[in-house]
Amino acid sequence: MKKNYFYIFLFSLFFLTSLNGFSQTNPGSGLPQEKIEGLTIYPNPVSYGQNTVHITSKYNGILTVAIFNVLGKQIASHRISSKTLDVTNLSKGVYVLKISENNISEVRKLVIK
Repeated sequence: MKKNYFYIFLFSLFFLTSLNGFSQTNPGSGLPQEKIEGLTIYPNPVSYGQNTVHITSKYNGILTVAIFNVLGKQIASHRISSKTLDVTNLSKGVYVLKISENNISEVRKLVIK
């Protein structure tokens, strides 16, 4: 009976130490997650009828913005250098923006109410 407790303890210890590699905060690859420095999107949420959203970053490079609906379908893609994104064609709802600058991508949520 004592051997069973010992094996259960070892199995539990192994299981708990291996969980760290599968968490969402630790991608498990060992590589640092790069983010676009100083990325800001405003206003967010956007009032329905507003025409533009301002997207800025620390380096102010050319941004590629892909817009996805909540089902994951890409509905638009823009390359912007003026830091303003035209959202007049978007109806009320929640959208996902995939913003890329200098081979670094980041995903943000955009709400139009």
